[in-house]
Amino acid sequence: MSEVRIAAEPRTEFGKGAARRVRRAGKVPAVLYGHGTDPRHITLPGHELMLALKTPNVLLRVDGLTGSDNLALPKSVQRDPIKGFLEHVDLIVVKKGEKVNVEISVTLTGEIAPGGVLNQELVTVEVETEATHIPEGVEFDVEGLEVGAHVTAADLKLPRGTELATDPETIVLTIAPERSDAEVEALETEEADVAADVAEAVAKGESDESGESSSEESSSSSE
Repeated sequence: MSEVRIAAEPRTEFGKGAARRVRRAGKVPAVLYGHGTDPRHITLPGHELMLALKTPNVLLRVDGLTGSDNLALPKSVQRDPIKGFLEHVDLIVVKKGEKVNVEISVTLTGEIAPGGVLNQELVTVEVETEATHIPEGVEFDVEGLEVGAHVTAADLKLPRGTELATDPETIVLTIAPERSDAEVEALETEEADVAADVAEAVAKGESDESGESSSEESSSSSE
């Protein structure tokens, strides 16, 4: 479990204009709350925060604030939908020994048996674990799995102190038979036909709109 120290400054100005000024200064508006404490509005250094958030479920030690409840987990991260830069972060206060629910990644290792195709249905799984001992993820070895095999969340071996919160019956992966050359060709033909139908419908729609536009212009001229 990674713990990153990050310096915070109290935030006293609010609103869109104030938030834009904060971001122009290379910082990110944030709120720290939880455990019955009043929400604390702060700013965090943008570059350091961006690097820290590259680690899933990173534990942040927020320095520069009064009080001892400054150990926090990112609860909500808002990014610009186009440029991707950080716009706002909600942090929730946690304490050592406290249990939290988080999602961790599911990583597959090994090679399945010949003749099969691996379909991973679940890339993360929700678990309950100690806030200060969140595992970075869980691995599952698919070595030798044959066609027809399937793995559920209950089959994942979680670290000690971590319990499964996701429905145990949720499918993590399945092994399907490989498609024959004929099936692949038929699928490609079907996809090409669908693409052609879509292109034809789009072209027809544009043609109809053009015709309506010309008709309207002609009617307007006659008036």
